[in-house]
Amino acid sequence: MEYETGVCLMQVRLTTLCENTAAALGYTGEWGLGILVEAGGEAVLLDTGLGDSLIRNAMAGNVDLSKVDKVVISHGHADHTGGLRSLLQQLGKRVQIHTHPAIWGKKYTCMTLPGSGERRCRYIGMPFCREELEGLGAVFNMSREPVWLNEFMVTTGEVPLVTSFEKVDDNMFLRAEEGFVPDTLPDDQALVVKTEKGLVVLLGCAHRGMVNTLLHAQRITGVEKIYAVVGGTHLFRAQPEQIEQSMAELRRMGVGKIGVSHCTGMAPAALLAREFGDKFFFNNAGTVVEF
Repeated sequence: MEYETGVCLMQVRLTTLCENTAAALGYTGEWGLGILVEAGGEAVLLDTGLGDSLIRNAMAGNVDLSKVDKVVISHGHADHTGGLRSLLQQLGKRVQIHTHPAIWGKKYTCMTLPGSGERRCRYIGMPFCREELEGLGAVFNMSREPVWLNEFMVTTGEVPLVTSFEKVDDNMFLRAEEGFVPDTLPDDQALVVKTEKGLVVLLGCAHRGMVNTLLHAQRITGVEKIYAVVGGTHLFRAQPEQIEQSMAELRRMGVGKIGVSHCTGMAPAALLAREFGDKFFFNNAGTVVEF
């Protein structure tokens, strides 16, 4: 469906329902991410976490998940898709799932053991088969291109690798007939909301680079101003040079708020907090922010 993309919102409410750590009494921390986006009378969920914390934390925060009829999956790793079955079981209705077709790849993380040189690989991909989820009400809308969910929300689709300092981690692999091959994570995408103050960009893991994702968000919306960046920035394995260059780009873009989650890492988060002061916040399970 085509939408008029000139529409901007006055208010966006974000409720983080799954994240590595908890921000309030009664909430459960779990490695993963899930953020409820309420804007313009619609409720869209970005990712579903790893297990049951999405449902438990929604109950802890008296969040009504029944209003969700669209879910955006940022990529096909288990810590972003593992709560999908429980969500569908609870909702008991047809739910539009917007994602990239590559989420169904056989995704692994591999490491070489020091000394022996032996390579160990662990499955980290989607924990459910498509048929089971469809039987629970999932309607998969898969696209490599940006998809406008309504007048003011759009998925990024595939994020081009354009910066010189960002790349996909070399421990990401796909299992193929010929063995393990590098996974370039083409399914890695973000959710973008157009507001009167600028773009609010919600990152799942930003495997293809936080700055790459922000640049792509500007291109597909035609909006230069980025007001807020929230979610996983994937800086926890980044070299100091990448962190410095990423912060320089955030300054250049004039980002007004940055709330980090999940795969950012505590040391990079501390650097961001020192750099951006009151523009910075930790976006943990139980965090509710309004822009």
